[in-house]
Amino acid sequence: MSEEQAHVLGTDGQFHVEDEAVDVSIYGFEDWITFVLFWIMATVVFYQVFTRYVLEDSAGWTEEIARYFLVAVVFIGASMSVRKNNHIQVDYFYRLMPKAMGRAVSTCVDLVRCVFLGYAIWLTWLLLQRIGGQPMAVIELPVGWVFSTMLFGFALMFLRSLQVAWRHWTKGYSVLERPEFGTEA
Repeated sequence: MSEEQAHVLGTDGQFHVEDEAVDVSIYGFEDWITFVLFWIMATVVFYQVFTRYVLEDSAGWTEEIARYFLVAVVFIGASMSVRKNNHIQVDYFYRLMPKAMGRAVSTCVDLVRCVFLGYAIWLTWLLLQRIGGQPMAVIELPVGWVFSTMLFGFALMFLRSLQVAWRHWTKGYSVLERPEFGTEA
């Protein structure tokens, strides 16, 4: 019997396994917002399937609402990836660069990300001002609600990108330069 098996199997011959404590402090508030929005979307899709295949009278509003909840989940959920700095990135070239050049390019990546997300906030704001009052196709609600979730998601991504850039600046390196440290929290 291995040591691990002996640890799990108690002296009384019964299995005794202790679960690790769940640490919810690793989640940001946007994680919880995305979680709730996802399950609302899943409920709407389930209702759509139920009405279509069980009741044979599909609820027409469910497709549009599910689509808009998906938009909200994507844009608000993307800030989780920005916070963790685990969006798609190419770290191979950093291995070929001198250390100082890698640091400069990594800082440039952080700056470009912040500028891009700031610009996306501005463009989304302009779009919201132009067509935000128009009604949705099926439901008489303003489409601006959808664009507001996009704006909120871009704003969260922008704030998280500032945090990531500051973390990289204070540490003196990013995961691009040192991929062995993996994703960041």
